[in-house]
Amino acid sequence: MNTTYQTLIVKFSEPITALDGIFDDAEFWGVTTLKEWIDDYESTRFTATDEHTAVITSEYNIEYVREWLEHHATFTEIAAY
Repeated sequence: MNTTYQTLIVKFSEPITALDGIFDDAEFWGVTTLKEWIDDYESTRFTATDEHTAVITSEYNIEYVREWLEHHATFTEIAAY
């Protein structure tokens, strides 16, 4: 069985560590970083490649992750593969 993963490459406008501030209210979110939030999404993984860029892969949730990012983060580039 072959599983096809969707991929986003995102270059954020600010450092990824600055985006972690979105999750300062850990009681509400249940996570403390953007990586934790994305990794908690079923079949989805977040890998930072530098301080502004990340590769996000998902088996079937990429459109929801992208929509959330468009509402909560700013980026200079986003590409889907």
